Amino acid sequence: MMAIRQGEQSLTDEAPYSEEPKQSVHWKPEQVLALAPDAASARNGQALASLRKWTSLGSASTLIWGECQGSGKTPYRTQVDLSEPAFRCSCPSRKFPCKHGLGLFLIWAEQSDRFERQELPQWVAEWAASRSQRAQQKSEKQAQPREQAVDPVAQEKRSTARHQKVSAGIQELRVWLEDRVRQGLAAAQPGSDQIWDQVAARMVDAQAPGLARQLRECAGITGSGSIEMGQLLARLGQLYLVTEGFQRIDTLAAEVQTDLRTRIGWAMNQENVLSGEVRSDLWLVVGQQIETDDRLKVRRVWLLGLNSDTFALLLDFAPGHQSPGHQSPGHGSFEQSFLPGTCIEAELAFYPSAYPLRALIKSRHDAIALSKQPPGKTIAQVISIYHHAFAKHPWLEQFPILLNAVVPIRESESRWLIRDAEGAVLPLSPPQDFNPYWQLLALSGGHPIAVFGEWNGTDLLPLNVWTEETVYAIGSI
Repeated sequence: MMAIRQGEQSLTDEAPYSEEPKQSVHWKPEQVLALAPDAASARNGQALASLRKWTSLGSASTLIWGECQGSGKTPYRTQVDLSEPAFRCSCPSRKFPCKHGLGLFLIWAEQSDRFERQELPQWVAEWAASRSQRAQQKSEKQAQPREQAVDPVAQEKRSTARHQKVSAGIQELRVWLEDRVRQGLAAAQPGSDQIWDQVAARMVDAQAPGLARQLRECAGITGSGSIEMGQLLARLGQLYLVTEGFQRIDTLAAEVQTDLRTRIGWAMNQENVLSGEVRSDLWLVVGQQIETDDRLKVRRVWLLGLNSDTFALLLDFAPGHQSPGHQSPGHGSFEQSFLPGTCIEAELAFYPSAYPLRALIKSRHDAIALSKQPPGKTIAQVISIYHHAFAKHPWLEQFPILLNAVVPIRESESRWLIRDAEGAVLPLSPPQDFNPYWQLLALSGGHPIAVFGEWNGTDLLPLNVWTEETVYAIGSI
């Protein structure tokens, strides 16, 4: 169950639930399917997008609900809050949203007139009230000053102890990197994961989890069966730059120090971020990427401020495995949902940085639809912006770029490019087990399209494509 956010309509018993549902967004089936956790869920959701599968359908204000007859005696009760959207279902599925939530949402996208406007049944009203209560509690917590002041002496002692641990660990990493290059990268053969795991574990002990993650990513490169020497050397060079920067961290600008500590693995208190300066804008959801390992899901949601022409990154984490049922957002799901191609009117608080990208939502209102393609740039323009950002923040890992009027080009099965009207080209990230670029080519049909993706300094990972007024998530169609 997702937490409602500050700035949304309060869902209380006094709300006029018998009013007509808000039509701030005309949801499209493609947008709904983009929320599916995997292809199987999308297919199963489509199979349930049939009126004969549901014994009842209802709507009020921003809420829709229905009862779907499953294999058991009691039908599954499914609810969706369209303002986020947020989901809840009584089924035991470990996926979020489940197939019932997707099916109900798909029916609304295609046949909203089949939902009877009525008062909230008790099971929907209880969910609405609990969401409203949590939103109020969260709002009050943000507004209240911290009751207990932090002991500055104890805080300084903890900070000093961690700095010493990190410093010792980074010095060991520096020596290890020099030895690795001196011995030659050919020594990093497939099957040598233990080499990387040992030094990664040492970074965890040194309270530098960010460096541990990057070392494990290097192990993934060498364990792929064919070593990309240039890619591996670039990763090791980035790690060595961290050790260089940390040795002289006191000489760096305050924002650069913050970026360096973030790359190492220091976390920043969200209360401090939210208490800083905020930016109000109409934010377009331009992309979303979820990465999963055995223990953790990491979701990156990219927003574009339509008035400020500013990108923002929302970074969320969830457990890698869900327990049965998903009434709580803590079980492998994310508290907030975002649909590519929709806009939210919101206030964002940005993390301190030499080139601020990561942000937190301080307040958010209902989603609205964007009636046209988002504003993009040429390849030359975005690369110029990237060079400017990289000069300020040399530890950038993913950089958002939105391109207009580009055409995908296939050079070979493993090498794809995009080209703009000026003739400039960018390489796309090498496809893995599944090649999504045939979808990109089919959507383009040889004609220019708008593409949003993540640039890592070497290649572009496309996430979303706009064709006329429709947005598609690459790899999900």
